[in-house]
Formats: sequence, C-alpha cells, structure tokens
Amino acid sequence: MARITASVFTSHVPAIGAAMDMGKTQEAYWAPLFKGYDFSRQWMKDNKPDVIFLVYNDHATAFSLDCIPTFAIGTAAEFQPADEGWGPRPVPKVVGHPDLASHIAQSVIQQDFDLTIVNKMDVDHGLTVPLSLMCGEQDPKTGSWPCPVIPFAVNVVQYPVPTGQRCFNLGRAIRKAVESYDQDINVHIWGTGGMSHQLQGARAGLINKEWDNRFLDLLIENPHGLAQMPHIDYVREAGSEGIELVMWLIARGAMSDVDGPAPLPKVAHRFYHVPASNTAVGHLILENQ
Repeated sequence: MARITASVFTSHVPAIGAAMDMGKTQEAYWAPLFKGYDFSRQWMKDNKPDVIFLVYNDHATAFSLDCIPTFAIGTAAEFQPADEGWGPRPVPKVVGHPDLASHIAQSVIQQDFDLTIVNKMDVDHGLTVPLSLMCGEQDPKTGSWPCPVIPFAVNVVQYPVPTGQRCFNLGRAIRKAVESYDQDINVHIWGTGGMSHQLQGARAGLINKEWDNRFLDLLIENPHGLAQMPHIDYVREAGSEGIELVMWLIARGAMSDVDGPAPLPKVAHRFYHVPASNTAVGHLILENQ
C-alpha cells in the first residue's frame, strides 16, 4: 500500500520566491533564511518521495472572490505557474498525479468531507515557493521538480474559513485515503503558510515570536490540543494572516501517531527566522517512526 512517511511545514512568503528568482539569496538580508533550508534540501535528496501532497492557499489567482472553495484538490496532469500580476515565476510546471489525486478525492468524500475537484488551475507562490525552498532553483525550461505534486488548496482568505479541528480531521482522512491506494509508493504531505504576520490595518507588520514557537512545540507534541484552538486566538496572537497556520494541521493530522500506538514523529529539522519581508518564517520536517 501507499504510505505517508513524512510531513513538511514551511512558510510560503512571496518575497522569498522573488529573492530566489532575482539571485539575492546570498545577500545579507536573505542569507540567514536560506541557510535554514540547507539541511532540508539535502534531506529531500536523501528522502525523495514518489508524490508530494501539498496543502497551500490560493491568493486570488486560480480562484477569485466570485468562487472560493473551502477545500479543492487538483486532479490534473500538470499545473502551470500562475501570473500573479508581474508574470509567472520562472520555475518549471508542476506535474500532477491524477490517479492518486482522484483516489484521494473519492476516499475523502466518502469519509464525509466535501472537496472541490479541480481539473485545471494555475498554482501561485503558495505552492511554488515551498517547492523552491525544499528543492532549490530549477531551470523553467530544462529543469523539473523531483516528483509529481498534488495541489490541495484551502480557503484561508475569505471568512468563514475551516476550523483547526476540521483541518486536523481532514488530515486523518487523507492518511486513510493514501493508505488505501493500491500502489507501493512513498508520499510526503506538506502544510504551508504562516507564521505570524499581518499585512494591513493598525497591526500591520505584527510578528509574535513567542507564540510562533509555542505553536511549533504544540504541533509536534500535542496536535490534538492544538487543533482545538479557536480562530480568534490565531488572529489575536498571530495576526490576520496567521490563520494560514490551520493548514499545517492538515499535514499534522496525516501523521501515523495521531490515531494509533505509533510514537511521536521524529523531528528531523526545525527552523525559525524573522523577518522575511514582514513575515515570520517557520519550518519543520517530521518523520513517521
């Protein structure tokens, strides 16, 4: 059967992608951030998955305010980098895995989660920046990402957004779906977005280091308790855009310790850095044991 062997958690700040695309990764401002992903890039080479299930949020590119699905799974054979107003990022297209994506959709919907099936969409920085951070720069014409990717978009832009508990339970359903797939493949699940940041209003620029690191602690040690945190706590402590962190609970809910006797996952890597633009950057790699 297929299995989820690891989860990856990372911020997806658009300025990080711009720094990579413009050759600024060694500049004094950016170098400490990218150094925090040196381990991760080697880890990806040493632990290459067959498929990445990547949880992210669309930033009004594939979906506008006219139509915003709460949960949307990409089932296409490929996904082009989106034009977010200044042209697409110079990165390769994302190759999908329609068979596994369709299987997950079937299984998760049968577990009473409503998913939107998306057979065509462009993917923005929410998905491509994590791939760049973990896999390094890729030539858009001759390069490719290391494996197929299943995009899974979550609405954290327009309220009402899903609760942390709903996201956590969805991760559990995704794990069951993957484990019922009849091919022997290795799947990684990634949760992206966050950490604390607010882009507008009187609290624009808010960063809460203490709260962010406590969130990382709880994500590792007590995800069941963390899943019960209400939306208002995210907004008050981590800023209006900090709500993106509920997406990390999808990836954490898919880990094997959540519903069974398995031990807590191994923390392969942990990193935290501020600032990146006006955002706190968090990063974890957890391995099932």
